[in-house]
Amino acid sequence: MDKKQVLITGSSRGIGRETALYLAKNGYDIVLHCNSSTAKAKEVQEEISALGSKSRILQFNIADREECNRILSQDTAEYGIYYGIVLNAGIAKDNVFPLLTESEWDDVLNTNLGGFYNVLKPLVMSMITEKVKGRIITMSSISGLSGNRGQVNYSASKAGIIGATKALALELAKRGITVNCIAPGVIESDMTANLPSDELKKAIPMKRFGKPKEVASLVNYLMSEDAAYITGQVISVNGGLYQ
Repeated sequence: MDKKQVLITGSSRGIGRETALYLAKNGYDIVLHCNSSTAKAKEVQEEISALGSKSRILQFNIADREECNRILSQDTAEYGIYYGIVLNAGIAKDNVFPLLTESEWDDVLNTNLGGFYNVLKPLVMSMITEKVKGRIITMSSISGLSGNRGQVNYSASKAGIIGATKALALELAKRGITVNCIAPGVIESDMTANLPSDELKKAIPMKRFGKPKEVASLVNYLMSEDAAYITGQVISVNGGLYQ
């Protein structure tokens, strides 16, 4: 029997990479995605192969609606519809609001929130018609729950993902498709490498940054049969920050 396929956007590094490897270890075949980091995606592909799972790489910009539709439609026509979709890819362009440029606003909203529509729209109807009782997992952020200085654009996009996740969960529940959201706090990654770590850790009750594996393990659970009755939820992984 073929393994279940899971698409993970932004899976060449960080949380996406760790999620791809974690799910591969647990028996899923992985559809990797990158926008530009094909070399890094190929490295992940090699690691997945060593784990005994299959993978392939799709390259597209989640902010480009036509490109998403074309590539995802072609891939699912050839390989079949996915069991799971993890919307992990996103960008940040931080600036205080008075200095926030139009492009900084548009790029972040069009990528992070627009990507929700652009990636899911070509896939959800096929999941319904083929009666796939699958899993959709979105990535918000602690910024989407509480806001953050210098991130009005990012916080807006991540808060929007929470609302969209909850609404889609209601629409798809009767189809047996779960839709849940993970809101990570400060997780060790390229995006957090230049943050003032000592100062930030003082504000976190656990006094440390999270590890990508601690997010990936939650994705793995939400992807499982054991999580079939969990939908429309926002689960924070933040070491106790902003409860």
